[in-house]
Amino acid sequence: MLRYGLLALAAIAALAAWAVLVFAAAFSGWGRTAIAPVGDAEAFVQAVVDEVEGVHPGNFAFALVEDGQLVGEYYTSPGEPIDRHTSFQTASLSKWVSAVGIMALVEDGRIDLDAPVSTYLQSWQLPESGFDNEQVTVRLLLSHTAGLTDGLGYGGFRPGTTVQSLPDALSQASDASPGADGRVRVGMTPGEQFEYSGGGYSLLQLIVEDVTGESFETYMQGAVFQPLAMHDSSYLDPEDGGVNRAEIYDAAGEPAVRYRFSGLAPTALNASTADMVAFVLFHLSSNSGNEASSTPVLQPDTIELMRQPHAFQMGAEIWGLGTVLYAPDGVGDFIAGHDGSNEPAINSAVRYNPATRDAIVILETGDAMLATRLAGEWVFWQNGQLDSFSFMTALDSMLERVVIGWLVIGLATVILLIVMIRRGRRRA
Repeated sequence: MLRYGLLALAAIAALAAWAVLVFAAAFSGWGRTAIAPVGDAEAFVQAVVDEVEGVHPGNFAFALVEDGQLVGEYYTSPGEPIDRHTSFQTASLSKWVSAVGIMALVEDGRIDLDAPVSTYLQSWQLPESGFDNEQVTVRLLLSHTAGLTDGLGYGGFRPGTTVQSLPDALSQASDASPGADGRVRVGMTPGEQFEYSGGGYSLLQLIVEDVTGESFETYMQGAVFQPLAMHDSSYLDPEDGGVNRAEIYDAAGEPAVRYRFSGLAPTALNASTADMVAFVLFHLSSNSGNEASSTPVLQPDTIELMRQPHAFQMGAEIWGLGTVLYAPDGVGDFIAGHDGSNEPAINSAVRYNPATRDAIVILETGDAMLATRLAGEWVFWQNGQLDSFSFMTALDSMLERVVIGWLVIGLATVILLIVMIRRGRRRA
C-alpha cells in the first residue's frame, strides 16, 4: 500500500508542478518573440505600422516615447484625416485621468483618502445594505476594492435622447452594459477583494462636484487639463460644447453612433494623442532623476503612491489608486497606466515604464482589442514579460495546456498503477 500512496503523492506533485510550469512559462514569455528587436524604437514603430496599415478598418493613432522624448508617431483613417490633435473617446482610460483629479483634491487637503465617502456626499448616499457603508473610502473606490457590486460598464445614451442624471444613474443606471447589476451599492465587505466598478468612479465624480461646487468637467479643466496643456481634452459631448473628435467606426469599418454618458469620470473622456503624451510625460517627469523635481497637478510622491499595489487578483498585484499595474519593472516598481474599451469597437491603451521613462499611447476605433494587444506587445518588448491583460487574454490557452498535461499525467499514473498491481499479483 505504501507504493500506491507514494504513486498518488507523486502524481499530485506532478499535476501541481505542470500547472505552475505552464503559468510561469506564459508569464515569463518562454517561446514568445518580441515584435521588434529589443531597444530598437524605430523597428517597434515599423512593426506597429505593419500590423495596422491597410488592415485596420477604423481610426488609429499611435505615439512612442523613449527616455521622456517622443520618438515615433503614426496616424491612419478610412475617412477624414486624423493627427495628434484629433480627440478619441477613451472609455475606461478616463478613470486614470479622473483619479489624478481626485488625488489633486487629496493633496490640497479637501479630501481624505481614508475618510468615509459619506463625509463628502451631499446629493446622494449609498443605500443601506447588510454591510457597513462607513467603511467605503476614496482609497477603496480608486482601487476597486470598496465592495461595490454594480458591475458597470456604461453603454451610454444616443444623441437626441436625455442623459440620465448622475444621482439617478447611481441608484440604477439605465445604460448599464449587458449583465451588469447597475445599482451602486455595497454588496460585499469593503476592502477585502478586487471587484471592478464603474459605479465607484461615478460616485467619485459626485464627490468632486459636491466638494468643489463645480461641474466635473469644469473642475477637471482647471485642475488637470489646463495645467498639463491638454487642449484637446474634454468629458463633454460635442452637443455640450466639447472639442472636435475622431469618427467612431465599428469592427466592419462602418461609422457608428457616438454615445453620451452621465458617468463622466469612469468612461466619457475624449482626448487626443498629443494630450495623452503630455499626460504620460507628466507621470514620467516624477522619475527624471532630480530629487527636487516637481510636476504640475501632483507631487512626485503622490504619483508614486498611485502605483503602489492596493488590489490583487490570483495573488498578483494588479491595481494601484486609479492606475493599472501591468507588470513589475524589475527595480521594485511597475509598468503602469490604463486601458479602455467600449461598444461598438472603441479601444485605448496608455502604459509607461517609470524605470526607463518610456511609454506608449494608442487610441483607436474599429477594433475592440487592438490597442490593448499592441500595448501588451510593447510591455513584452520592454521587459520580456506578459502584462496582466495579455496574461488574462492567454488564460484560456494556458488552461487548455494544463488540462492536456493533466490528462497525460493521469494516463501515465493509471498505466503505472496497472503495472504495479500486475507485478504484485505475480509475486503473490
